Amino acid sequence: MRGAIVLLMCVGGWVFGQPVDSQPAFEVATIKPSPPPGTGPRPVGAFGGPGRGDPSRVNFQFLSLANLVTLAYGVNLYQLTAPSWLDTERFDITAKIPDGATPDQVPSMLQNLLAERFHLAVHRDKKEGTVYELVVGKNGPKLKESAEEPAPKEGLPPSPPRPPGPPKLDANGFPVLPAGRGPGMMMMNGNATMRFPQASMEMFARMLSNQVWAPVTDATGLKGKYDVSLHFAAAGMGFMGAPLPPLPPPPPGVPVASTPGDDAGPTLFGAIQEQLGLKLEQKKGMIDIIVVDHIDKVPTEN
Repeated sequence: MRGAIVLLMCVGGWVFGQPVDSQPAFEVATIKPSPPPGTGPRPVGAFGGPGRGDPSRVNFQFLSLANLVTLAYGVNLYQLTAPSWLDTERFDITAKIPDGATPDQVPSMLQNLLAERFHLAVHRDKKEGTVYELVVGKNGPKLKESAEEPAPKEGLPPSPPRPPGPPKLDANGFPVLPAGRGPGMMMMNGNATMRFPQASMEMFARMLSNQVWAPVTDATGLKGKYDVSLHFAAAGMGFMGAPLPPLPPPPPGVPVASTPGDDAGPTLFGAIQEQLGLKLEQKKGMIDIIVVDHIDKVPTEN
């Protein structure tokens, strides 16, 4: 595993919805270029903030400007129309949250920060494109229903996240996610592992949207919460928004579990069907998009 690139990202540590207030702002924020990636796991995403382990501040780690814009406006990367260089540079941002702020106000704070420090200007539009429906396969679902989470003990602070250990592979060559770290994804040596505990099908469909580069809506009719785990070949897949979507569904007559190489695992589409008993059905639809009209490559000084 020497020299292998391991990508460990937070996909459930923070949920950004549509902003409800355009006025709130961070009290203070520091923006720095991210250090270059190494060969070990590293946290990637948004951490902390209201309702989280440290409600007084939020950390954005190893995120591109494209990532930051989509978090600020509550859209996925496939909904962003912007210059390609927005994916080239990555930043670490530490921002102090005002007392009494709510989670729904954080996107507005990030919008204001990007406008102030990067002079971001955007507008909303629509375009026609591919969309998917997540449905139950012909043989029924293969999902493990989640056990009820124990109620948190009163008066105890939340446990700090444990540092990631050295990367491991299972017997089939798929990355092993660290135990007890909640939702996550790891890509290594061309294979990927996803884990979504306590996931509703609506939540899982939203998570799949970033992987298939198109909107995914839940049409399974399943109302419970499930511990979802997937193992698949990561060929053609981007990391936190790289502009390469995964392989499309196979053409008629080709088995859905076809693999991109002799040693590769199933495609994401095949894994969803084989491992979960679900299926992605492709359709055409209108997609809401954010168009970047202007953004600076370098932020103003801290």
